[in-house]
Amino acid sequence: MKMRVINLIKRAAAVLLFAPSLALAAGAVLHLDRAPVSKDPAALQHGAKLFVNYCLNCHSASFMRYNQLENIGLSEQLIRDNLMFTGERVGDLMKIAMRPADSKVWFGAAPPDLTLIARQRASEFGSGADWLYTYLRQFYRDEARPTGWNNVVFENVGMPHALWELQGEQVAKVTENADGSKHVELSLAKPGKMSVEEYDSAVADLVSFLVWMGEPVAEKRKLIGTYVLLFLVGLFVLSYALKKNYWKDIH
Repeated sequence: MKMRVINLIKRAAAVLLFAPSLALAAGAVLHLDRAPVSKDPAALQHGAKLFVNYCLNCHSASFMRYNQLENIGLSEQLIRDNLMFTGERVGDLMKIAMRPADSKVWFGAAPPDLTLIARQRASEFGSGADWLYTYLRQFYRDEARPTGWNNVVFENVGMPHALWELQGEQVAKVTENADGSKHVELSLAKPGKMSVEEYDSAVADLVSFLVWMGEPVAEKRKLIGTYVLLFLVGLFVLSYALKKNYWKDIH
């Protein structure tokens, strides 16, 4: 009897553990476009410029300091002249003046901090870069929403389309499939300042910067890891040679 109870508890725990995964599998599959993430300093610098001009008004990056942008090739003077507009010091964190309580009233929810957004979305969707790249390109006009905008990837999102002047205005054609799911097809109704190719490239630079910002030392970490593995291989060779020398008279 005791063993039967234990087995029932184990089965219940297994069901609870895998229930979220089963629910996700049962839902519609989210198609994400592959993000052309770049490590090129010029792309990261352009992404930083877009981030400061279009994202940092509402979203903070409170785990990143302005002077860390020197790691992507910007000098302190360039940071001051092009990326700092309200009297911050170059060593300050990239915070915003908007209060969370006010933003919650205006948007329905406080805009999240974006320092680790790429890593957060990666934990949810497998690739944070792909999710961000697709999301930022799939806004469309929806007059039923308070902001006038909606998004294919994040339905009924509270965020307005901050980059609409660059992309233009898209409209959606929604068709319902036989299984009850919906298919949304977007078309450009009003061009923006950029062509489709230019906008996609700009979003790729912005996403590249968000990925870099989530872990600025990623490349250094990988390089150190390579050195450690090479050291361990060399140590193994020496240890094996020493072992052979110790046991040569026995073997």
